Amino acid sequence: MKIAIYGQYYQNSTEPIIKDIFSFFNANNVEIIIEENFLKMLYEKQLIKKEYKTFSPCTILDNSFEMVISIGGDGTILRAAALVRNSGVPLLGINAGRLGFLAKVQKENIDSLLQYVIDQNYTTSERTLLGLTSEPDNEAFKELNFAMNEVTVSRKDTTSMITVETYLNNEYLNSYWADGLIISTPTGSTGYSLSCGGPILTPDVKSLVITPIAPHNLTARPLVIPDDTEITLRVTGREDQYLVSLDSRISSVKNESILKIKKTDYKIKMVEIPGETFLKTLRNKLLWGEDKRN
Repeated sequence: MKIAIYGQYYQNSTEPIIKDIFSFFNANNVEIIIEENFLKMLYEKQLIKKEYKTFSPCTILDNSFEMVISIGGDGTILRAAALVRNSGVPLLGINAGRLGFLAKVQKENIDSLLQYVIDQNYTTSERTLLGLTSEPDNEAFKELNFAMNEVTVSRKDTTSMITVETYLNNEYLNSYWADGLIISTPTGSTGYSLSCGGPILTPDVKSLVITPIAPHNLTARPLVIPDDTEITLRVTGREDQYLVSLDSRISSVKNESILKIKKTDYKIKMVEIPGETFLKTLRNKLLWGEDKRN
């Protein structure tokens, strides 16, 4: 079995997790390939001494890998998704952060949950991705032009609102006068969109959410649309540029540029460990607290 590992380092929470993961996989003769920058950091922190094969951040992993394991929080998983792209390699998150909807494996029970990986006793959940094209072309998004959580447009260097002219399948919807606009996948519905008043969608729902950020018109509400809708945005404002983000990747875009957003023809496969479900995460971390059933 061959597994790729990508991660972020948090001194107070990551060290014991990393030691447990490497100890477990080495004891089970798993071939570990580590992202080169992460491995360099592990050597510097003297968390590991053994030599490992590496891959670069520009590598697109192939199907010789059983899965990619991301160590960190949900943001780390979103960056790891850029390594997976359309390869079909499943992605598993080990949570070293705080609130994690994507990072399913918690540090308290790493060994027992990673045993499911060794036994190949897991399923996968396919997650919708959003693709972005712009007119004129934006170099920042030519190579990685997809988002797993959301595509967001927002004001840049001013307190003035922007106007986001929005079309669905070429039919005019609305001109949002706001700090910005979020186009969210079901996966991203528990992220930025939620903090701006958007609804929670379960990961398998075939929908997208349009959520305005601090709209001037209080009647502007989040809107759920079918996920096969093509969304066209044209942004204007007092400044010459605004910001576009695809998850954690951000670029400045000129006013009057045309953005087209639609789901990609491929999806990211998230590893689902038995007992660690979306509803359990929702129940325990967001809505109702710990399960109170006897």
